[in-house]
Amino acid sequence: MDRESPITADEVVRDEAFYAGGGAARPGVPAPHSPVMAWNEWDPLEEVIVGSLDGATIPTHHLTVIFNLPRAAQPFYRFASGFRYPKFMKKLAQKELDNFISILAGEGVKVRRPDSIDFSKKYNAPRWSSRGFCVACPRDPYLVIGDEIIESPMCWRSRYFEGDAYRALFKEYFRAGARWTSAPRPQLTDELYNYDYRVPNLKAGEPMQFTVNEFEPVFDAADFVRCGRDLFVTRSNVTNLMGIEWLRRHLGPGFRIHEIESRCPQPMHIDSSFMPLAPGKVLVNPDYIDVEKLPAVLKKWDVLIAPRPDPVEGFMSKISMCSPWTSINVLAIDEKKIVVDASQPTLIKALKGWGFDPIPAPFLSYGPFGGSFHCATLDVRRRGPLKSYF
Repeated sequence: MDRESPITADEVVRDEAFYAGGGAARPGVPAPHSPVMAWNEWDPLEEVIVGSLDGATIPTHHLTVIFNLPRAAQPFYRFASGFRYPKFMKKLAQKELDNFISILAGEGVKVRRPDSIDFSKKYNAPRWSSRGFCVACPRDPYLVIGDEIIESPMCWRSRYFEGDAYRALFKEYFRAGARWTSAPRPQLTDELYNYDYRVPNLKAGEPMQFTVNEFEPVFDAADFVRCGRDLFVTRSNVTNLMGIEWLRRHLGPGFRIHEIESRCPQPMHIDSSFMPLAPGKVLVNPDYIDVEKLPAVLKKWDVLIAPRPDPVEGFMSKISMCSPWTSINVLAIDEKKIVVDASQPTLIKALKGWGFDPIPAPFLSYGPFGGSFHCATLDVRRRGPLKSYF
């Protein structure tokens, strides 16, 4: 499924013309003045959208939700489905979120926030109904490629109207020159879902299964990471092959999308499995990724094998939506500085040994709302040009 062919000379000339400041070399080339511009996961971060806990509601029960949760957390989310998160949970997570925002501001990063939405209100489609979720993780519904904001066709019914919280921001960016695209809005009817799904026992040799089939294109943007002209993706319980193909065709021949096979029995979002940190360096979760099967383009990169997550305690970690491997769900402020959870001293030590400058911050209480530092952010602008790193 990879586009392994080399980038053409015409494509390189096109970008050189753009970055020379002379404007677009041909239709579709991004404008130099756009407030939105990010090509990878590590260029110096200048502006970022950080998630919010306002209006957070425990997502409506559905197989796409429950089968992506750790087994220990499932009873809580079944029981509390559709109710607002308890105030004490929000208070704990908000304290950590405020600290994270302070760190970003202290590094000179401009922080933007989504609007407040009451996600507890029920809404109806012709063939289904749901309540909402939250906007804790802007990485999931949006992908920034250069000056373009791409809205994802997410498969969680509880996230169907999540984008309303970002409308004011995106209209501002659009008026200032950014491009704003939406993938085909999915129907999310029962035909999309594999209701006979059961978590496969991969160790026993059972075949991989997914909660979604190929009825229509769906994907979460968080199943993709960017390395200039190359993107990496995992097929998952929220991203199907049609969704991957839609993005491949949309981006066109100037980009390559490489699929990485996940060994996680409940795959959802690549950034707890495969996390590029800098040119030539990628952090890999050895439980979910077979290093020997990585795409050939990575042969010259340093594949940094992440240490096993340090054990954590407390109620919030027990009902987290995330696996312990969100330990590698870090956010790069630049090629050296990386925000990492303070509960992971082994990873922090490893990052220092690999030449990075980790910035520890507590963030475990954010897990019940869907993620960690990379999930909780959408990088709007990073200072750096489009390149091919392979």
